[in-house]
This record gives sequence, C-alpha cells and structure tokens, in this order.
Amino acid sequence: MTELSDRESELVSAHEQERPARRLGGSLKLGVWILGGLLSVYSLVVVFRPVEALEHRMTFLAVTLPLVFVCYRSGMAASVRRLLRRDRPADPPAEPVEPVEPVPSGRERPSVADWLLAAASLTVLLYPLLDIDAFRDRGSGAALSDLDIVAGLVLTALLLEAVRRTVGWSLTIICILFLIYAYYGAYLPIDWTIGHRGFDLGQIVSQLYTGTEGFFGVPMQVAASYIILFTIYGAVLDFSGASRFFIDLSFAAFRKSRAAPGRTVTLAGFLLGTVSGSGVATTVSLGSVAWPVLRRAGYPREPAGGILAAGGIGAILSPPTLGAAAFIIAEYLRVSYLEVLLYATIPTILYYLGIFLAIEIDSRRFSTHAVEVDAPKAGRLLLRFGYHFSSLILIIVLMALDRSAFQSVVIATAVAFALSFLDPRHRMGPKRVGQALARGTLEVLPVTAVCAAAGIIVGVITQTGLGLNLADIIVDLAAGNLILTTFLSAVAVMLLGLAVPVTASFIIAAVIIGPALFALGVTQAEAYMFVFYYAVLSEVSPPTALSAVAAAAITGGNTYRTMMMTWRYTLPAFLVPFAFVLTPNGQALLGQGPIGTVLLMTVVSAVAVAALAMATGGMSGRPERLLAAAAAVLLLFLEPVPIVAGLAVLAVAAAVHLVRRRRRDPA
Repeated sequence: MTELSDRESELVSAHEQERPARRLGGSLKLGVWILGGLLSVYSLVVVFRPVEALEHRMTFLAVTLPLVFVCYRSGMAASVRRLLRRDRPADPPAEPVEPVEPVPSGRERPSVADWLLAAASLTVLLYPLLDIDAFRDRGSGAALSDLDIVAGLVLTALLLEAVRRTVGWSLTIICILFLIYAYYGAYLPIDWTIGHRGFDLGQIVSQLYTGTEGFFGVPMQVAASYIILFTIYGAVLDFSGASRFFIDLSFAAFRKSRAAPGRTVTLAGFLLGTVSGSGVATTVSLGSVAWPVLRRAGYPREPAGGILAAGGIGAILSPPTLGAAAFIIAEYLRVSYLEVLLYATIPTILYYLGIFLAIEIDSRRFSTHAVEVDAPKAGRLLLRFGYHFSSLILIIVLMALDRSAFQSVVIATAVAFALSFLDPRHRMGPKRVGQALARGTLEVLPVTAVCAAAGIIVGVITQTGLGLNLADIIVDLAAGNLILTTFLSAVAVMLLGLAVPVTASFIIAAVIIGPALFALGVTQAEAYMFVFYYAVLSEVSPPTALSAVAAAAITGGNTYRTMMMTWRYTLPAFLVPFAFVLTPNGQALLGQGPIGTVLLMTVVSAVAVAALAMATGGMSGRPERLLAAAAAVLLLFLEPVPIVAGLAVLAVAAAVHLVRRRRRDPA
C-alpha cells in the first residue's frame, strides 16, 4: 500500500481486526528491519533451494514469533484500566466512542517481559531444530520427553499471547476452548455426538508441535510461502510507484460522466488490491484521496462511505492477488494458485458489475455531477507508467506456463524492481530495497500468528474427529436439505467473521462447515469458494462491518447507514455464492464446464445482478422492486425453467415501473 499518514494509520488500527503495532525508533527499529529483511531474503531463496517442510516452517516461525512480541505491545494495562473503570459510574459520553486502544504518538520500546517472551519463543522453536529428525521420530513414535512436552506447552501459551496481541481476544478464546475440548472431551456425556475418548498433554503436544498437523500445518505453510512472497511483491510494487500510478490512472480514466467519481473509486480499489490484502487499509488509503472528490461531486456522506468500503473490500476478492485465504484454498484442493484465480474471475466480474450499476443508479438519484481532477490523461499515463502492469501480467503468464506460484511471484518481484529504474522518483536503491524487504516480513506478522494459532484448531479437529461430527450435526439440523444447510453455513461463517480475521474465519469454517457441504454432494471447489466469499464479506456485514466503519470515520457519515449502503453495493457478492452450491450449473460461475455453458451462465448471472440493482435502488415503487428481487433469485438458480420464469418476472417488473412512472410524470 501507499505510505499512510499518522491519521490514516490510526484509522486502520482503530477499525481493522489486527491490533496496532508499536512505533519503534532508533537502533531497535533498524535491528527489526534488518531481521525482517533477512527473513524476506531467506523466503525468496528457499523458493529455488527448497528446505524440508517442518524445518522451513519452524525456522520461519522462529523469526516471526519473537518479532511479534517486539513489534506489538501487550495492551494488558489498557485492558485492566478499562475493567477498573467499569467498577465506578461514569458520565455518558457526548457522542459514541469507539472502544479502541489509542495509538501513541511517540516511539515505544518493548518491556522486559516482551524481551523474555521473545527469547522464550526463539528457544522453544530452535530447540527442535538442533536435531529435527530425532524430534520428529519422538513425535511420531509417541515417545516425547518431558522437555518436549514442556517446550510444546510453552509454545502453545506463547502463540495464544501472540494472537491476543495481534488480533485480540476472540480468536484466543476460541483456541483455548478447543484445547479444553481436546483434554476434557472424555468427560462429555457418552451420547453426545461431539464426545471423544480424551487426550493427555503428551498426545496433544505431539499433535500440535512435532509434525505438520498442528502449528506447522497448511495454514503455516501458506504464511511461510505464498503470503510472505506476495507481501514482498506488494511492497516492491508500492515502492516502485505502482500505487500512485493506479490512483492517478483511475482518476484519469473517468472524466466526464456524472457517475465518474464513483467509478473512479471502484477502479482504484480494484487496482490497489494488487498491493494490499486488507479491505480496511485499502478503504482508508483510498478514502483519503477519493472522499474530497466524491463530496465535490455531490455524494452524501453515507453513500460515499458505502462506495469506499465496497471498493476496499474488492482488494481481497479480486485476482490476481486474492486474500490469504485463497492461498489456503489452493493447498486444501491441491491445485495451482492459477486455478483458484480462475475460480474467482467470474464472481469478481459480477461483483464489480453490481457496484458499477449501483453507482450509475445513485448518480441519478443524488444528482451527482462530473468533477475536474488535476490528473494527466489516461493515455499519457499508460504510455509513461503502464509498465507497472507488466509484473502483474507476468505472474499469470508464468503460472499458465506451469511455473509454480512461488517462482512466478519471485520473478515478478524482480521485474518490478528492475522497472522501478524507469522512474527517477521511485528508483529502488539499497535503502528502498531494504525497506521493501523489511515491510514484506512485518506485514505478515499478524497473519503468521493467526495461521499458527489456527493450527491449534485444525489439529484438535483432526485429532478428535470433531469436524465430521459437527458436519453431521449441521446436516441433521437442516434435515438433509441443501438449501437450508447452505443458508445456515452462510450465517455461521458471517457470525464467525464478526469475531476473528478473515483468514482464521475461513480456516475454521473450511474444516467444520466444508464437510457438511461435501456430505450433500457439493464439490470441494464450490464449498471452499462459498466459505471464502462469506468469510471475506464479514468485513462489510453489520453489526461490525469493519471496512464500512472505517469509511464512515473518513466521511463523517452515520455508521449504521454507511453499513447499509455498503451492504447494498455488495449485495451480489452475498447471493452469487449460493449459485455455486445450489445448482448443477453453478460450477460454471467458477469457470468449470463447457465454454458455452460458462458464457451463458455468466450472462444470466449478469442479468440477475442487474435485477438486484433495480430492486435495491433502480426502481421507485415497492411492487416492481419486489418483482425485480424475485426475478434475480429465480435467475440465480441457473436452470432453464427458473431462468425463463426470472426473465418473465423481470419483464413484468420493468413494465410496471414504466407504467407507474408514466402515470406519475405524464409529460
């Protein structure tokens, strides 16, 4: 992302699920950046000189976990103060206040406790690396030493604290509950589906610490490979001037139309998504530039906030750099990352079609107008700086030529670095290269903590068989009905997303809800993509809607109304995933099947999205809105009879709308 101002950083910290990091200074900051840069270099090297899986993941965590304790403050003192304040009455605030720990303006230094935690992290992760083969053998043979068990328990406690510091208490508590379940499961009533024989500390530590089923499982593998490489790439792309180019190009692309300001924001959000995996950060970065333009164009505060949030969340929905959960999908499905990008292509088109149609409708409803922006012409920008697209295209081309995603992104990073010398203002000399490498590591710290802690959940589910048991419960609750099961799954994923970050939400839902959908005949690709979209959409779902809250903070609009506007702009993204799993032709929206079917289903879905736009704002009367909504639902069944019925209902809605408008305005 582009470098954020202090005010923007505070907004991101306040409204993102990740907690704010310390502002280090002096030699400590330099040391952290050097260590981060070295880890990035190591991550780039192992792409071409692979290291054994468990050793690589342990080494990666041995660097990142101590950095978490150095870079992220405890926040315990603030929590205690808040608890103490609850014991005495206080005058109600004059206006709503977000319960967010303030970001200090000065530089901070870690406490003695922080250094001790960092040292303990390094110790318990280097200890197995002294003789990794013997350590692995002790784990597989259930012959752990007392020292192994103590080290595993210490690492578990350290990871729980790291998660608490980086993303808060919710995921920490969930992990603790899973650990309690693993240990005390034998005490549950024997007739309970989720009961099990129980496991002692040695067995739990063996599952989590000594192999690739727990801390060092698929989520950690994704963090130590895909995510770190793409954050390095994003940092290099940003330092090379790409972020500024993307924003300038977006403003230059739409000049004359009254809908141009809204379209500009949406396009800029899509392009900035290539250098950011955060919906909130993209919303804030975009809002600082785009809100003044939207205001001058005549947009009220809440619709403007909705556009900003919808554009921001597109950063983790859109190829070629989807959010971290997409990398985990590739690992779970054992397919190339390119295939996951293909799965996301048509849903992304439909998502942005819905936003553009809503913007077009609102530009008329709010009587917005074109705004003159001091930006070069689009053609001139493309001729001068269009090379920034080349590394993005190169990633796709290389993966299509059977290069691994890892090698593709490393080569693209090198190309982005080389192309930076075409712009004197953004040439990447040694200092900028070091900053980009360090940022690549520092931006992955919270995700690494989440992925390691998610290993607790995945490990316990695997050890106890909880995933299959809960899947049976979900299916039984829905009486084996796929529609009801899918609806309950969507609600469960969104509720989970209100409490934990997108990556953790996806991992938990994938191992619990995924099997329920599999049992009813849904393919793995359809189920995982369904879970992925609803995990991401939790960021724009009331009552939290983090991206919408951040947008409201920028525009000064009412938070709840901004959430509702965001929900309206993103509505197609909530409904289209149901088509993945409920209809046989739904796989066409993931690019699966004959090309003719894929194209036809895409066109039908586009008409359904247009009907949704009409239902939520394009028609003034309630009867035609209800008809348009019904038409959209029928069309998304993607079967011949419902499609014909949907088109007929949509035609009736349009006719009713025209008749009512003619009666209202005879002239």
